[in-house]
Amino acid sequence: MGSNLRDKALKLRLQGWSYNIISSRLRVSKGTLSGWLKRAPYKPNQTVLNRIKAGPRISGERRHGKKLAETLEIHAKAQQDVGELTSRDLMMVGIGLYIGEGTKQNEQTRFANSDPQVVQIIMQWFRNVCQVPNEHFRVTVHAHPDTHLQKAITFWSKITQLPKSQFLATQVDQRTSKRIKKGRLPYGTAHIAINASGKKEFGRVLHRKITGWIEALNQAVKKTMRV
Repeated sequence: MGSNLRDKALKLRLQGWSYNIISSRLRVSKGTLSGWLKRAPYKPNQTVLNRIKAGPRISGERRHGKKLAETLEIHAKAQQDVGELTSRDLMMVGIGLYIGEGTKQNEQTRFANSDPQVVQIIMQWFRNVCQVPNEHFRVTVHAHPDTHLQKAITFWSKITQLPKSQFLATQVDQRTSKRIKKGRLPYGTAHIAINASGKKEFGRVLHRKITGWIEALNQAVKKTMRV
């Protein structure tokens, strides 16, 4: 029986089959096959070559599928962690965003970002927490030479839910020293400003209120650090 299996194994090997396939067909371990066939000439047949070529792709697809499943599981857990957003939560999120991207000087309330999700959050904060009416918003798109200007304005108009009539002249950065990978910022950056339009509660008063919130938050953080 053993001699018969060895003959079959040798025949398959000479036909260009791999140890994996021969082992599966004959139910013989690869260790045994290695001992039987180590001196047999071997040239992979087309089927084996195709499998070898497809190996990295299949392996990559498996890794991608595993990564996707893990990411979905983590995101589901993250959504549970966040839960429902309260008014206070929104207030704190907005203060944090303004600390990072908002204007702190000249008593002007301005915010700039290229991430549409961040811009949507800050717009909700301006409207619901700062109580800024729509007519007090002004938006300037800062673009690059490869930016399609009309598409960019249409995009940010949708994100901010503001009419194009409240968009100021687009600023195109022509500096050759500033390298931005082509296509990385297809819609540029949205610069949102609050125009007082004669109402001080949306001018210096609003800016002072925001800087007061920032200072209060800083003090609260310092207290937790001393505990």
